Amino acid sequence: MNVRISRSVGVVAVLYFTANFSAQTTVKDTISKENKIDEIVVIGYGTQKKSNVTGAIASIKASDLENIPAGKPEQVLQGRAAGVSVVTNSGQPGAPATVRVRGITSFGAGSNSPLWVVDGIVVDNIGWLNQSDIESIEVLKDGASSAIYGVSAAKGVILVTTKKGKKGKLTLSYNGFYGVSNAAKKLDLLDATQYAKIINEGFVNDGLAPRFSNPESFGKGTNWQDAIFGTGEKSSHEVSITGGNDKSSYYTSFGYFDQTGIVMSDISYYKRINARFNSTHKVTDYLTLGQTFAYTHTKSQGVSPNEEYGGPLASAVNLDPTTPLVVTDWSSVDPSGYSNQYIIRDPYGNPYGISQYVNQEMTNPQAFRHIQQGNYSWSDDFVGNVFAELKFLKNFTFKTSLNGKKSYWGSRSFTPRYYLSPNYNNTSFNSLNKVDENKFEWSMENTLTYQNKFGDHNINILVGQGVYRYNIAGGASLTYSNLPIDNWQDASFNFNIPQDDITASGWDGIQTRKASYFGRLIYDYADKYLFTGTVRRDGSSKFATNQHWGTFPSLSLGWNVHKENFWPENKVINNLKFRGGYGVLGNDEMDNFRFASFMVSGSNYTTSGNNIIIGYAPSTMENPKLKWEQTSQLNIAADLKLFQNFTLTADWYKKKTVDILRRVNIPGYVGVPDLPWANVGDMENSGLELELGYKKNWEDFSISVNGNFTTIKNKVLRLEDDIDYFNLASFQTMGAVSRVAVGQPYGSFYGQTYSGVFQNQAQIDAYVNSSGAQLLPGAKPGDFIWQDNNGDGKIDEEDKVNLGSSIPKYTFGLTVNLNYKNFDFMAFAQGQAGNKIFQGLRRLDMLDANYQTRILDRWTGEGSTNENPRITRNDTNHNYSWMSNYYLQKGDYVRLKIIQLGYTLPKDVTSRFGMSKVRLYVTGENVFTFTKYTGYDPEIAGRNNSEQDIIGVDRAYYPQARTFLIGANIQF
Repeated sequence: MNVRISRSVGVVAVLYFTANFSAQTTVKDTISKENKIDEIVVIGYGTQKKSNVTGAIASIKASDLENIPAGKPEQVLQGRAAGVSVVTNSGQPGAPATVRVRGITSFGAGSNSPLWVVDGIVVDNIGWLNQSDIESIEVLKDGASSAIYGVSAAKGVILVTTKKGKKGKLTLSYNGFYGVSNAAKKLDLLDATQYAKIINEGFVNDGLAPRFSNPESFGKGTNWQDAIFGTGEKSSHEVSITGGNDKSSYYTSFGYFDQTGIVMSDISYYKRINARFNSTHKVTDYLTLGQTFAYTHTKSQGVSPNEEYGGPLASAVNLDPTTPLVVTDWSSVDPSGYSNQYIIRDPYGNPYGISQYVNQEMTNPQAFRHIQQGNYSWSDDFVGNVFAELKFLKNFTFKTSLNGKKSYWGSRSFTPRYYLSPNYNNTSFNSLNKVDENKFEWSMENTLTYQNKFGDHNINILVGQGVYRYNIAGGASLTYSNLPIDNWQDASFNFNIPQDDITASGWDGIQTRKASYFGRLIYDYADKYLFTGTVRRDGSSKFATNQHWGTFPSLSLGWNVHKENFWPENKVINNLKFRGGYGVLGNDEMDNFRFASFMVSGSNYTTSGNNIIIGYAPSTMENPKLKWEQTSQLNIAADLKLFQNFTLTADWYKKKTVDILRRVNIPGYVGVPDLPWANVGDMENSGLELELGYKKNWEDFSISVNGNFTTIKNKVLRLEDDIDYFNLASFQTMGAVSRVAVGQPYGSFYGQTYSGVFQNQAQIDAYVNSSGAQLLPGAKPGDFIWQDNNGDGKIDEEDKVNLGSSIPKYTFGLTVNLNYKNFDFMAFAQGQAGNKIFQGLRRLDMLDANYQTRILDRWTGEGSTNENPRITRNDTNHNYSWMSNYYLQKGDYVRLKIIQLGYTLPKDVTSRFGMSKVRLYVTGENVFTFTKYTGYDPEIAGRNNSEQDIIGVDRAYYPQARTFLIGANIQF
């Protein structure tokens, strides 16, 4: 009996085999014997059998995604691919994730985000995608697999393929869920009585009278965290329609996603509407036309996700608990502090409490919420392409595609008159502002492919050409002031107000132009000896004429050892492949014309008649030698199949970036306002990636386990010729807390170290240098013992040392899937280790800011502790004001990210209602986190801008929520 089974999922996976078996032989047994399942993975400008891939490519399929109720598509990558770090920027609804492929590649030009390519269209993120529309995600991690994208690929490439129509009857599918969220953890902060005692102790230790006469009278006081944290909601509804015939196929989908945050949900939310239409039409046997089109609308509002200067989170951490949330007992406050007419009141007319001790940007969160209502950001994204594919002369395929993305985005905000505190108020005038911006980007690519087989020789040759236009952009801002209203609901630009109360501005983008020529040769002999060679030549308008072009080659080899005649048939190592490759990639992510110096206004001067003349001067120093930043990468790997059911992949890589593009420091006397750009800096990443999988099927039960483990070692090799470091993150009055230094990992923490706490005056007197002079003559019992790290006999700035890395040394993930009859179970855990977190939750410049309960273990007398210093308001020994290891904690954690239980109704039940599938499930997200970190959340991305990654600094991080969901997958 001959059976042929063929299943195609887009261009992603193909199961194809031929089996001969008797009536007593099951299909499952035959698959095991023949072992001819061959997965197809998407590579740049094509596809390839996974068994013949020579580069480092991680692949995630639709089946891996469909049961993950994520709000942002990029978050589904977290913990599922070795070498890919995904850190959620915050628990704020709609917050993107920081994605890094094999570490931080650069520290100058542009972010370290990978290149995102959706259906051949280069985009800056995939937050606009409907997750159910994704057929597969491929991560091109090494230089050999990424080189086909040349200058844009140095930081890795992530290819996203959306679902296409399939031949067959019309299929209607629905995926939806609803859930509630809450804070998984709150900080242990002092209550009002504890706070009053600690503040009093600080006064007494400094020789002053205590502030509070009766701390016990305050009781527990105000729990500011309870005032900001609440219950969030999360819901999603996705509907898709697909079908087709011999000539045409289509895929259409619609999606709606709505999430409110756990921090003041009325000003912390994210809403998204999606629509997609993909179609393919076979006009003739040799001509195929097709297109993809997607539209996404978002609306969101958020609170400061990781900011110590104001916002609900920072205020809740720092406000004193002696201040009431709402003033109902006037005997407990000073009435004079509540006399301003613009003070914010609750619905009953009671004013919200104002702290008389903690001010500046720290405000009552409930009052702050009132002045933020009605503000929002929005976006509209249109992304699509059209393509034509022509097959001719049997072995040739020509494809041309026109790709484009048009984006509109902006914001609307109303600022009322308000009085939140003496230092945070707006009593002069109200204002209404709107910002409207837009950007258009397009590209056109043409490829010609030759594919043929000569006996055991298989060859695939691709040549291509592309033109790209980016940043065709512009925007405008409009502000109306002194509107005759007092609330955001009535705010409008239809009011006729004086011209002096109208402010407007606008901008136009500077277009970036690129052109590329690329080619690739893929060859294998009998599926045993594998070769891939790629070269791409890119030209960019960002460089001077003599530096426009860069050439980026790659080469990779593979050997399927198990297909050799000498390979013995055995039950231990079923498949074995060795592969290795080397590639060079580029980077030009900086603004246009950074090589040039332009004349800018602002250098005004006066004549003898006191007339002001508009002066012009150079903006910066020119650098016509500015050139491409280049990243080279070596990858050596092995792929194994063991004992029929285990798979193991091991990749070792070394990635080096040279001639890093970044701004350089110049003396102030040069007299230009902008720092010039140059190629200064080298950096290296190396590591080992392991992926282990296990699959086994029985009659009613199946199990699948997939785990991955990654090590990464980052090292800065070179900076500017005259410097060894530059500062990175800073924190309040403390100054720099991390730096980029030669010989150290990027963003290493740097500061003083202490070896304990002085217990008595004799210990202070005995702490002397080699000359007998006291090292800390001004110290008092209870102060830190600062170390003389450089041995020069004094304690100063020169004693600062490297305190640890903000980059995790290890990341890992584990996914377990179990199926028993109609039940399915999935658990997914991920984590990291080997990094430090700087906990900067307390405002150092506010002596009366609240403390975590750690302060209760402070030094109170000889022998009380050797870990925490005494309470003092003067801090002459810099116990709290110096950056030191006191502020660093281990960032290690393991998180049970998802746990899910599902049940699929029997077909004889669903068929009665015309449904082919009904699956119901319950899911828990972020259920447990095992960590010693005492902040809200150890998964901290930090702050990112266009030129720096600042990670591992907790400034009052918006924590990820614990969520419980119910959902359904229904198919007709």
